[in-house]
Amino acid sequence: MKKNSFIEGTIIATFCIVIVKILGMLYVIPFYAIVGSAGAALYAYAYNIYGLFLEIATAGIPNAVSKIINEYNTLGRQEAKIRTFNIGKKLLSFIAVAAFIILFVFAPQIAELIIGDMTGGNTIEDVTFVIRCVSFALLVFPFLSVSRGFFQGHNIIYVSSVSQVIEQVARVAVIIGGSYIALKWLNLDITTAVGVAVFGAFVGGLFALFYVYGKLKRNKHELYLDQDFKEKDEVTNKEIIKKIIKYAIPIVIVSIAFTIYNNVDMILILRTMDYLGVDAKEVEFIATGISTWAPKISIVVTSMALGLSASLIPNMVEAYTLKKYDEVNRKFNKSMQIILFISLPMCVGISLLAGSIWTVFYEYSTIGTNILAVAIFAPLFSNLYTVANHTLQSMNKFKMVYISSISGILVNAILDVPFMLLFDYLGIPAYFGASVATILGFASTVVIATVYLKKEYHFKFDDTKKTLSKIIVPLITMIVVVILMKLFIPIDYNSRLACIIYIAVIASVGALVYFIVSHKMGLIDEILGDNYMQKLKNKLFKIKKRSN
Repeated sequence: MKKNSFIEGTIIATFCIVIVKILGMLYVIPFYAIVGSAGAALYAYAYNIYGLFLEIATAGIPNAVSKIINEYNTLGRQEAKIRTFNIGKKLLSFIAVAAFIILFVFAPQIAELIIGDMTGGNTIEDVTFVIRCVSFALLVFPFLSVSRGFFQGHNIIYVSSVSQVIEQVARVAVIIGGSYIALKWLNLDITTAVGVAVFGAFVGGLFALFYVYGKLKRNKHELYLDQDFKEKDEVTNKEIIKKIIKYAIPIVIVSIAFTIYNNVDMILILRTMDYLGVDAKEVEFIATGISTWAPKISIVVTSMALGLSASLIPNMVEAYTLKKYDEVNRKFNKSMQIILFISLPMCVGISLLAGSIWTVFYEYSTIGTNILAVAIFAPLFSNLYTVANHTLQSMNKFKMVYISSISGILVNAILDVPFMLLFDYLGIPAYFGASVATILGFASTVVIATVYLKKEYHFKFDDTKKTLSKIIVPLITMIVVVILMKLFIPIDYNSRLACIIYIAVIASVGALVYFIVSHKMGLIDEILGDNYMQKLKNKLFKIKKRSN
């Protein structure tokens, strides 16, 4: 099987993840229309708590296995590599079943914790039902994740990436088709329709698992899975388990901490907005809008970091294992530059077109527009945090992973309610406070991580600073063009088609202006490599020539 270079792996992973995220964005349009705001809130409750239990079920083991496999592969310890994979699967089997049982059995108590005494919206029974429906996915995803980690540990990025596309296609099909059939054909209630939709996570995971296991079976010789090793490497099972736990713990703490806070954040918003006397249905709309529906739109931004991390981890581990610290520094800076170059203009563009974008995905809402316009900047800092976090993990600096991540969570948690109350006191919509607190939380993690890397490893960020200063020029040019177009192009928020055309025209022109100015300044080649545009043109020309 072909291994992927850092840039190639990043492009493959990012391309597939963008497809996944676009599907994840687009399905909410028909789904929201089918189940309405009450059904959408119910869906959000189930998926947010499921995300927490999924983190517990995987327990960071897939990423730990990926890292250890890459390490052993680099050192030529093939037998230890295979044992690591098998041990990882066994560990996950126990954790996954336990997580499923807990979520299924204690669903009523979890539902009560989420909505509390609030009346006028979804009931505890409704939330309990959908939580139990989504819990079955916990029996599939841990094994899928560790298998993906096995391929990523070999720098074979495309298998993991393609499996995510397969998973998302199957999941979205069940979400839209299942909810529509349940509600429109079988005349079942909203709760049942949402239950069918969230069960799509199990179906999607199952399809992806079949694909990944098929790849493992077909390439077992090349991956040493069918080898009968007569001699074991000088690594005991106990040492492997200790190493898995050592590598997994920081991932567990960070992932679970952020997932817990996402759920706590939703609960804090529910409680605070209810305390301020906001109507129950509007409270549910705001809380789930911030925690679920605005992020559904912004995932196209976060996909950049996900694509980078899939290729970044094995490449970082390899460079660090060989003590090529300058190479680690170079990859870190390159990752930061790519994120700033692509994510920053995306965030600004979505913010400027927030009203029409929210209308396309859901329906026009002043509150929804305001939420999206501010919340869209959180993924930018989340992307930067992801790169900084994975860099520290690759260098085994777990203590700093804890410090930077927990500090960010604390900043977010401490500022959340006070900011909402302060904004309300100043006559500014209180929900802005929650988004601003989240942005500051992520920003603080990035600052802490980069300061540490500079102090302890003498990381230099001159290239990233230089790139950021250059990005300002095409970014401001794009903003001016978009604002001018908004002044002269009328928009009808009552027509979804009109909004789509409006977005397509303005976004296309804005993006074109941004990339033309960037190309003229040499930014694209500087970030993606010398003569990147010429290489891209040559590849496109070859493809066109073959098709003819």
